Amino acid sequence: MVTPAKKHVIVKKRTNKFTRHQCDRYDKIDASWRKPKGIDNRVRRRFKGQIAMPSIGYGSNANTKHMMPNGFRKFLVSNVGDLDLLLMHNRSYAAEIAHNVSSKKRVAIVERALQLDVKVINAGGRVRAAESE
Repeated sequence: MVTPAKKHVIVKKRTNKFTRHQCDRYDKIDASWRKPKGIDNRVRRRFKGQIAMPSIGYGSNANTKHMMPNGFRKFLVSNVGDLDLLLMHNRSYAAEIAHNVSSKKRVAIVERALQLDVKVINAGGRVRAAESE
C-alpha cells in the first residue's frame, strides 16, 4: 500500500460556499457567487453583518492546496503511458482514471499501477468480477 510522503494537516479557512447577495430572497437569483457592483451595495461596502465576499485571504496553504484528505494530489490518467509520469512522484500524486476510459483499458491501467506502486483512486470503477466459464 502506497502512503503519502508527508501527512499534512489540511486546514480549510472556510468550508461553506460564498453565496450571491439576495439569493435567499429571490428564486430568480442563483446562489453562485457574483460580485456586487452597485454604488450603494452594503455587501460591496463590507458593512457589518452582511455576507462575506471572497478574497485572497481565504486561500489555502500552498503546501496543502489541491490535496485530498488521504494526503495525495490527483493526477488524471487516460492511458497506461500516463502512469509512467508518476513513477518518481508516487508518494505525492495518486492516479485517477478518466471517466471516458473503457473497462478493458482500466484493467490494464490498474495492473500497471500495481507494478509501479502508484495509488489509483478509482481502481474499482467499471470493473466486474471475472465470470467463470
